[in-house]
Parts: sequence; C-alpha cells; structure tokens
Amino acid sequence: MKVSIIIPTYNGGSLWEKSAKAIRESYSQSSEVLVIDSSSNDSTVEVARKYNFFIEVIPSSEFNHGGTRNKAVKNSTGDIVVFITQDAIPKKESIDRILAPFSDPDVACAYGRQLPHNDANPLAKHARKFNYGENSYVSDITDSDRLGLKTVFMSNSFSAYRVSIFNELGAFPENTILCEDMYLAAKAILANFKIAYVADAEVYHSHNYTVIEEFKRYFDIGVFHQDEPWIRKSFGGASGEGKKFIFSELRYLLKNGILWLPIACVNNIAKLAGYKLGQRYKRIPAIFRRKLSMHKRYWDNF
Repeated sequence: MKVSIIIPTYNGGSLWEKSAKAIRESYSQSSEVLVIDSSSNDSTVEVARKYNFFIEVIPSSEFNHGGTRNKAVKNSTGDIVVFITQDAIPKKESIDRILAPFSDPDVACAYGRQLPHNDANPLAKHARKFNYGENSYVSDITDSDRLGLKTVFMSNSFSAYRVSIFNELGAFPENTILCEDMYLAAKAILANFKIAYVADAEVYHSHNYTVIEEFKRYFDIGVFHQDEPWIRKSFGGASGEGKKFIFSELRYLLKNGILWLPIACVNNIAKLAGYKLGQRYKRIPAIFRRKLSMHKRYWDNF
C-alpha cells in the first residue's frame, strides 16, 4: 500500500520541530508527507521545508477541521492517508504499525495510542490513560450495544484511513467545528466497515487545559452533537462514558495527585456546562457563541 502522511499546521513552534523530526524518522513505507499550513507567522513552514515535506499554504480564514483535511486527501497519492497533528510526536515505527490493521479489507480507519507529554499534569495523564488503553481492538456494528458511543471513538491526532472507503463514505464534513474523525467513524460503522485501535502505534500527545479551555472545548463538542444528532441516535449519548471517566479520574487522583481533586471537580462541572450550552447554541446570540467557543473561526461562516 502506498501511504501519504498529512499534517495540518499553524504556528507549531518548538513542539512542531520535534514532531517533524520524529515523523521523518519513524516511517519506511510512505512516499510523501503533506503539510497544509494555515498561513503560520512563525517558523512552521521553514521546519517543514527542512525535512523535505510537501507544503501547501492556505489563508487561515479557510481552515476547517473537515474541509482542510479533505483538500489534503484530494492532493495526496496514497492508498492510505495518515493524519498527525503538529503537536503529536510519534515513536519510532508507530506510523508503520498503524497500517497493520488494513490487511483486513473491511477496516476503514484506525487510530493509535496517545501518551502524555513529559509536562502533562495528572488530569492530562489520566485522560490519556482512560481513552487509550494498552490493548488493541477492532470494532464493528455488532459492538455498538456494548460500547455505545465508544464504538465510534476516533482521533485525528494520530489516525489512518483507507482512501477508497474514505471517498465512498463522502469524506469528512466540509464545515464542522470539530469531531470530523468521529463523524466519519460513525459513517463507517453504519456502513458495516470496521475501526481499529492500534495500541502499539504510539504518539506523545496531550494538553494541560485550563478550566475555561475545557468549558470551551466541550461547548464545541456540544455544538457538533447538536448538528449531527444521528450519531447519538445510532450509538447513544456521552453520559455513560462520562460517568465512567469521572469515577476513573477519582480513583487515579487518589493515588497519583490528590491535591488535584478540587480542580478535577471544577473541570468536570465546566465540561458538563459547556456541553449542555453547546447543544443549545442556536438559542444563544451569535456574538456570544464565538466567545464561548474554542474554535472561533468556525463562527465566521454564521
């Protein structure tokens, strides 16, 4: 299989330098690495040139999580496209390893395991531990009753898609606030394809979000689920997984960071409030939607 690696970038800074170096060193099969940059004003493009990546620069106003990635797929030549974000640092051979499930022709997409960065706080460490376990698995429509919304969990921070199925399913939504990965994963499962989680394909990727950032991120997730109600209708809501997360986080912090418990409580309240408000965004005046959102450029189209 021919493989194309696609990396959306914008002002990647020093972490992008580490990521680019690791990407260049961590694969053997790919014939191209495509960087689609949203008019960075730092050294991001120069770093991409340093590692001989193909580069396309677009106006920052044109970036969208779904549409920008679709554009890159159209410009690629691979049978498989691998997406990595500029702040994800793959371990050696991780890109090769994420390709393994595609030996099954019914596998539409796969995602790798995310490990916390060295500077990750206990909340970020637990989030990676909860969402990215040690055991690989493959899910299909028969798992939806057991896994619920987790059946279509996907992350384009490090993922891979079979281009033929990607195109058959209509690609990512052209204009989405985020969660383009879950959108296509849900389409794939409902079309009787499979999704693989590849635990030995590892990248370092985490965020130390503030309470306000968590609120804004979950506001955007709420907006997505409001606009795509068929996903919750098909696989259930996020409340069950949310309860599991809270109890898991409590147990983790009691052992690994008890002083973070008050912050965790405030964080979880902020997440819930943000999500609920996001689901009701149509009732919120446009000027306030932008203020409540993490991805502010999305609202330029409203």
